[in-house]
Amino acid sequence: MPDSDTGAPPRVVLVTAAALAVALAVAVAVFALTQRSSDSADSGPLPLVPVPAPFASAPGCTTLLGAVPTELTSNGTSLKVRTLADPAPPATVAWGDQDPLVLRCGLDRPPELTPTAALRLVNKVQWLQVPGDGASTWYVVDREVYAALTVPDSAGTGPLQQISDTVAAKLPPRPLRFS
Repeated sequence: MPDSDTGAPPRVVLVTAAALAVALAVAVAVFALTQRSSDSADSGPLPLVPVPAPFASAPGCTTLLGAVPTELTSNGTSLKVRTLADPAPPATVAWGDQDPLVLRCGLDRPPELTPTAALRLVNKVQWLQVPGDGASTWYVVDREVYAALTVPDSAGTGPLQQISDTVAAKLPPRPLRFS
């Protein structure tokens, strides 16, 4: 019912409309803050499950991890080194916020490394690819220590090439060991 003097809607309608507008603005702000905080959680410390790395303190791991780049390039995107959540696995480094790449050093010989295993030579380093669900783990198999680079299927070949360059520059090749 309009106000008979001014023709304006009743005060109750105006107050209700204003309250609904404020409630909508609050809902949009809460949604935006929730999205922003979940995005920032992606760039917080990365929790990783520890895997057996009995040779993580080997000199080869110290040399390799001390030389890895602070940035990797994947499909034209720069992936920066990621902080690992405590307790961080030893001899491990990661890059990228979403679908991070993870390099672990000092691992046992991968059981998939057999005399008939298909190996790939990337920038003078022999790698054994072990496909997984949504990612592949590539093992360096011709150096004094075994290292593994887990790469999401969405990544390009750049990170594997960059890590190969570091491995080749810092660790001399060794004959393959099958036992």
